[in-house]
Amino acid sequence: MDHTLISPLEDHLLAPRGRGRLADAPHAGTAGGAACGDTLRIAVEVEGDRVREAGFDAGGCAAARAAGSAVVELVRGAPLLDATRVTPAAVADALGGLSPERRHAAELAADALHHALGAACADGVPALTRNPRRTLVAMSGGVDSAVAAHLALARGDEVIAVTLELWSDPESDGRLSCCSPQAVVGARALAHGMGLPHVTLDLRDDFRRHVVDDFVSGHDAGVTPNPCVRCNGLVRFDAMVALADRLGAARLATGHYARLGRDSSGPLVRRATDPAKDQSYMLARLSPALLDRLDFPLGEFEKPRVRELARAAGLPVAERAESQDLCFLAGTDGPAFLRRHGRRARGGELVDLSGRHLGTHAGQHLFTVGQRRGLGLSSPEPLYVVSKDPRRERVVVGPRSALSRTRVEVGGATLYRPGAEVDSVKLRYRSAPVPSRVEGSPAAGRHSRLTLSLGLPVQGVAPGQVACLMRGDDVVGVATIRAQQATEEERVAV
Repeated sequence: MDHTLISPLEDHLLAPRGRGRLADAPHAGTAGGAACGDTLRIAVEVEGDRVREAGFDAGGCAAARAAGSAVVELVRGAPLLDATRVTPAAVADALGGLSPERRHAAELAADALHHALGAACADGVPALTRNPRRTLVAMSGGVDSAVAAHLALARGDEVIAVTLELWSDPESDGRLSCCSPQAVVGARALAHGMGLPHVTLDLRDDFRRHVVDDFVSGHDAGVTPNPCVRCNGLVRFDAMVALADRLGAARLATGHYARLGRDSSGPLVRRATDPAKDQSYMLARLSPALLDRLDFPLGEFEKPRVRELARAAGLPVAERAESQDLCFLAGTDGPAFLRRHGRRARGGELVDLSGRHLGTHAGQHLFTVGQRRGLGLSSPEPLYVVSKDPRRERVVVGPRSALSRTRVEVGGATLYRPGAEVDSVKLRYRSAPVPSRVEGSPAAGRHSRLTLSLGLPVQGVAPGQVACLMRGDDVVGVATIRAQQATEEERVAV
């Protein structure tokens, strides 16, 4: 048959490239399924800075089979960074164009390819020559990360984008999350629209183990965990800096509102110029060993200025609203999430400070120290959750004065500088720093337990939340707040 007389799509169907090849390769990605009836698996073999080989398997319509073959032809032997630029449009063009009803085949093939490339990157296979002008940018698909990438491009850097897939839950709304499969596709399209290569890293197993399991077990134990701080400190940044190394990037830039400072002992995370947007608290667990590799280009800006930059650059996400939910709670709520993930509902008592029965509740995990709403109690004065006893499913309530603390016990502490240098502490993400000192002036390093003496009484210190230890604007330590009772002296002082 004269192949010059047939269309590219027919050519790929008659002589599929790489079909069945690399069937047992570890670096593969899949897309499709029951919803559309088409399935595609793309596998790659990466060696150094190139895709040495590729293969595919497909089920369903002819367009899906042709798209798999087209992807293999596009990336086989190609530089890795060229392969990470492949878009659904490029796949469709390789097939001579696709009708709207067949376009989904190109989208599936591109998605499967990028998951395969991401698997190879996560496994540490690529080895690109280091380039001091190469920057890896964490791209969520929002305006902040897009402007971070734009600023890196504007200063002349070679920019590669990375998006982390952290969570996939059919009961949540992936459109509202920054790390769902839908968010990954959107961030990839944004990166490609900016002319950037894009890598997808699937870290769902690590995220579940280090963040979600801790979130569930923490609520079981009667505390209120801060999953974002754990995610940044234990999952996200380590993986992205490791990827930067494999891709020869000198630095990792993110859209966080924070700055980097330095003293005679080395770098430290520093509060952003705009206190309303400051995210240094969320970065408190970052290892100092990583900080010299990081860049926070938005740390000197206020949010309106960031949107102005996005508009001036023609970025399509300039007006995109910010996500307000924890990524794995998007489109759902905490109680429903905990039920789905193993937290059995066990009711218990609401009692006052003397232990007197006031009412019942549906589970202590539904409450946080300092909470006022949702108690279902009538009282001459407002009542607040003062403490919880998870073993007996008991929630203790009392007046606002019972929440007051001038000393805070913390555990799992890491001091990046000696405790004597701490002069304030942030006890919640959106709270202002409170004057504080660390009792006993402990040395820098890890400590199982420390006591913070506060310069001002604070209400509603919630066990499980992060204590971000500050020296001026610099983060010099991090710990987790432990449960404790207010002393009589503290109550009288209020």
